[in-house]
Amino acid sequence: MSDQYAHRCCKAYGIRSQARKCRYKRPGEKGKAYPNLVLASINVDGPLQVVVSDMTAFHAAGKYWELTLYMDLWCNEIISYSLSSKRGDRNTYFDGLQKVIERKKEELDGLGMILHTDQGSVYSSKSFNELLPSYDITHSMSRAGTPTDNGAMEAINGWAKEELFCDFGIRDCDDVPNLIEEYVAFFNEERPAAALGYLTPAEFKRKHGYR
Repeated sequence: MSDQYAHRCCKAYGIRSQARKCRYKRPGEKGKAYPNLVLASINVDGPLQVVVSDMTAFHAAGKYWELTLYMDLWCNEIISYSLSSKRGDRNTYFDGLQKVIERKKEELDGLGMILHTDQGSVYSSKSFNELLPSYDITHSMSRAGTPTDNGAMEAINGWAKEELFCDFGIRDCDDVPNLIEEYVAFFNEERPAAALGYLTPAEFKRKHGYR
């Protein structure tokens, strides 16, 4: 039996004992935290100035899935996403980031961007953060244990999962990747957002002179 179980048995019978404390640290890269720049009252008045990201997980079609989203905070457009059925797949973060970098080159080349995330192991890893400075991307992070610091992304994750299961029937879908692609197109082109005055992200961009 384990030390902790023996300790609990002794406690139940009034026997004083002391269990050995074991600490486990998952191997991997040493993470680094970055300051929360989004809390610094930054005025976001155009596309791609601040991009927020997070990963959400769900079960569908008999599999476990992880979906990493990157969203433009100015217009709520999902500008990049990556999906994997492998638990803990780091590639979803990097694949999504590469798409953000490509989009930035096309539309915001030479100008800075803030990428805001939580303090997850991949977001704080050396390999992830080494990519950012070369493309004028500054990393901003939520405070530890404070999901409200990335409230916009947390809200979108919640809405997306509810709509995928309730409206898009993803639970019994035969082709989850294709359905996610359809949902992202729906989210950007057809889904009105209260935060945008009930315009879709595409309509909001066109209203302000962007394609």
